Amino acid sequence: MARGGNELRQAMERVAGDIDSALDLVLAVPDDPRRRLYEAMRHAAIGGGKRLRPLLVCAACALYAVDRAAALRVAVAIECMHVYSLVHDDLPAMDDDDLRRGKPTVHKAFDEATAILAGDALHALAFEVLADPATHADPFVRAELCLELARAAGPSGMAGGQMMDLAAEETVFDLATITRLQQLKTGALFGFCLEAGAIMGRIPPEGRTHLRGYARNIGLAFQIADDLIDVEGSAEAAGKAVGKDAAAGKATFVSHLGVDRARAQAQLLVDQAIEHLSQHGSEADLLRAIARYIIDRDR
Repeated sequence: MARGGNELRQAMERVAGDIDSALDLVLAVPDDPRRRLYEAMRHAAIGGGKRLRPLLVCAACALYAVDRAAALRVAVAIECMHVYSLVHDDLPAMDDDDLRRGKPTVHKAFDEATAILAGDALHALAFEVLADPATHADPFVRAELCLELARAAGPSGMAGGQMMDLAAEETVFDLATITRLQQLKTGALFGFCLEAGAIMGRIPPEGRTHLRGYARNIGLAFQIADDLIDVEGSAEAAGKAVGKDAAAGKATFVSHLGVDRARAQAQLLVDQAIEHLSQHGSEADLLRAIARYIIDRDR
C-alpha cells in the first residue's frame, strides 16, 4: 500500500525535527568572537525549508536497511551543502535576494562578509560530518561519500549549473541547454542523495542505475515545478521572491513549453521516476510519495 499524504507529511516533519536537533548541537554558539558566524549559520540552517534532500537520503538508506542514526548524519551533510548554496546564491553578486525560507536572507540579517563565511563554513561542515567515523565504520564508504558529494557540488555539478544560470541572464538558452543547466544546478545534489543511500548500503555502482534514473527524473520535475511556482505562485507561500526569472529575461522550461505542457512534462517525469523503483517493494513507498509531492507543492 502506497504511503498517503499524511504519512509523507509525518516523514517530512520527523526528518525536519531530527535535522534541526542535530544542527542545534553541531552549531552551538561559542562564547568567543566566532559567535556571529555561528548565529548566521543557525539563521540559515535551522528552521524552515522542505528538508527534501535529507528526506531523500533517509528514504534511500531505508531501501537497504541502513541504521537511521547513520543515515541522518549523511542527511545533515547534504542539508549543510544545500544551505551553503542558498546563502551564496542569495548574495548581491549572485541572485541578490532579500527573502529565503520566509525570513531575511543571511546577508540581510547580518552582512555580506558574514554570509560568505557562513556559507563557507557550512560547505566545510558537510565534509567534516561525512568523514567522521560516526557516519560509517568503513573508511572506504566515508571516502566514497565525500568523493560523490564533491562531484555533485563542484564544477561538474551544482557550481557549474549556477555558472550556467548566471550566463542565462545574458544568453537565451535552448531547451536542451536549460535541461543540462538544471541537471547540474539541482539534479546533481538529488543524485547524491540517492547514491548516498546505496553507498551506505554497500551497493556496487552497477546496482545503482535505477536510483540515478529516479534522481534524474525527479530533479527535472522539481525544477519544472519551481518554474511554475515562479510564474503562478505567491511569495508568501513560496517563502521567497517569485517572478524573478521573467524579470531577468531568463529562459525556463515554462517559457519554452508553456504552463500546460510544462506541467504535463513534470507529471511524465514523475511517472518515469516511480517506474525506476519497480524492482523495490513497499520499502520504496516513501520515495514514490516524494516523487508525487515534487509537483504538488507550492514552495
